Amino acid sequence: MPPASLSPEQTRAQDESFVRQCNFDALRPSLPLRWPTPPDTPDSPKRRYRSHYRYLGCDDLDDWAHWEHLSWWELVVRLVDFAPLRPWLAWRLGWTSARGQVPFDPLSMFLLVSWQLLHGWSRAQALRNLHDPRYADIAARMGFHPGIWPTEGGVRYFLTTLGLRSDTEGKTVSVAVRDEEGREYTVELAVQALNDLLVAAVTLLRQAHLISDAAWQAALLCPDGMLHDAASRMRCAFVQESCYQPRSAQAPRSCPAKDKGRRGCDCDTDRCTPSCQHAPSRDPQARTVYYEGTNQPPSHPNSDPSNPEKARGEVRYGYRSLTFQLSDSVRRFSVPLLDDFLSATDREENPGAALLCQTQEAYPDLGLYAVAGDAGLGYYAFLHTCYQLGARRVVDLRADRSDKDKVHWTLRGYDDHGRPVCPYGYPFTANGFDAQRQRHKWVCNQACLHGHSPCVRLENVTYPPPECPYQAPDQPHGQVLNVAETFADGSIRLVRDLPFGTPAWEQLYHGARNAAEGRNAALQAWGLKRLPVYGQPRGRAFIALADTWISLTTLARLVREATFVAAGVPG
Repeated sequence: MPPASLSPEQTRAQDESFVRQCNFDALRPSLPLRWPTPPDTPDSPKRRYRSHYRYLGCDDLDDWAHWEHLSWWELVVRLVDFAPLRPWLAWRLGWTSARGQVPFDPLSMFLLVSWQLLHGWSRAQALRNLHDPRYADIAARMGFHPGIWPTEGGVRYFLTTLGLRSDTEGKTVSVAVRDEEGREYTVELAVQALNDLLVAAVTLLRQAHLISDAAWQAALLCPDGMLHDAASRMRCAFVQESCYQPRSAQAPRSCPAKDKGRRGCDCDTDRCTPSCQHAPSRDPQARTVYYEGTNQPPSHPNSDPSNPEKARGEVRYGYRSLTFQLSDSVRRFSVPLLDDFLSATDREENPGAALLCQTQEAYPDLGLYAVAGDAGLGYYAFLHTCYQLGARRVVDLRADRSDKDKVHWTLRGYDDHGRPVCPYGYPFTANGFDAQRQRHKWVCNQACLHGHSPCVRLENVTYPPPECPYQAPDQPHGQVLNVAETFADGSIRLVRDLPFGTPAWEQLYHGARNAAEGRNAALQAWGLKRLPVYGQPRGRAFIALADTWISLTTLARLVREATFVAAGVPG
């Protein structure tokens, strides 16, 4: 690990392989980096477009002034040739024939929306700037012809169609789930085609040798969710799917707000016939949560707003994006590998498990070492998937009321931190993780004979307990336990492959949290704490583009850093 006193930029500047391999002169023979398209992608059926993107070269980067003054977007379009992305976008837009109107090049639209995204502009502002002669060179890089510009409706169509068709291929991932009674079953979750964009962006980073081999071969993945306020304004905190069902005399609509003792809506007017007037029509999948800034029950980000008077925190109405970050602790940056887009009230463990499964197919040569996330992922579906894939579970502990009963610890065999406890109340000591057998070894080390105090002192028990069968001299380690996927009682909630709270745990967990927060900070800087588009399909597409461009701007930023260090130019 690099010294904590160094900034990430200083750490990378001292990395000889990073500076040698990733500077502009070293990459120049392989430039432009060509966008990797899935091999089974057919050619675009369209023969002509109203615009036409083509790569315009990077010769102007020989001038140092351009490195100083070009935006990240402008650097990316000089380093990357996006032309191979055209057929993928065409098929994602549902184009199957050369017939019909001549559309704009989907690559031009992709770059236009990305340009808007990185500057935090509204759609109207981006289109106004596209018309401005000051941005003629930008328009040329996108492939637009002077005087032939897209409309706001065209941009809406692009985003809406991408979002709607993201999960229409019928591909699903099976996730094993266990209910509160211990019954197991599987759920099918749709594979999001827009993740092809994120996979391609990460592939470009690897082609440029920006991701260290150590980070890729022993990957630390960091799942995390971020709440996004909907573009629509909340009119009722209790809006549900039923509020959007048509109302008739034969099928009256129940009011969830009235069911909770609130004023609600009678839905007895014509305005309420297609849907409740308090249900925003342009964001039917948005939901309300009380975000309390913690992930422990009952203060979960998905708190039920049934008792708003008792809720602590802020009311958030909208959606939730869920991403898997790859943390490169050697070069101290992170990039999104895969993402998903949900309603704000959706829990994260099932889609998180589905994304974790998909990493194996999307990145077959990725060496999975550990997965670190918050307590919202501490359920069977996610913890079981981590174990099945051989990843160390560095997930924050999810509390339960039973944890407060210390006497119960001696009966179930572990405390509230997942540390084994003997029947007499003495805690065990961790003795290492067996990666081959995927189990953690714990020993009591005859703590009762060495003057240690029990963490739970039981009544009517003599200490040290003379009846303990593990006090014999031929058993110097005392009782030995091997904890694999679950504890002996079948519980998985508190099982961790690294002891909770140890230095090794803290290093991985906080490194992962920093990576996740870095992604969230980037989205906030681009104005995506509140979505600039209506509806879940457009939101899904916009967030997928944002996560893609986090990787692409990281590529430009790191190449710029390596170039300046190699040339001895202050960066």
